[in-house]
Amino acid sequence: QVPLVESGGGLVQAGASLRLSCPAPRRRSSTAGIGWFRQAPEKEREFVARIGWNSGATLYADSGKGRFTISADNAKDTVYLQMESLKPEDTAVYYCATRGSSGVYDSWGQGTQVTVSS
Repeated sequence: QVPLVESGGGLVQAGASLRLSCPAPRRRSSTAGIGWFRQAPEKEREFVARIGWNSGATLYADSGKGRFTISADNAKDTVYLQMESLKPEDTAVYYCATRGSSGVYDSWGQGTQVTVSS
């Protein structure tokens, strides 16, 4: 399988926006969807959002509700995470992962760094 490769991270000021991308070629038929996670320094990895390929159903962690939007472009087999009104506490490495039918996230990207300055 082609590994997941996240992109779109960067250094921004508080209040700015970023869009993260997670291309997942040829994964749609074998997985239920994609999830985004993040890990800040010295903290546990935490769930951010997920989307189902077929249903389009989304789920968000409270930390991103109202600011983050997850979407899927099925024609491109790509999932996006649009992040608005970024805060310094959003600083983390953001990972995408494929979610199997059992709900287990079993294939992870290397992550993309998001740094939000105050």
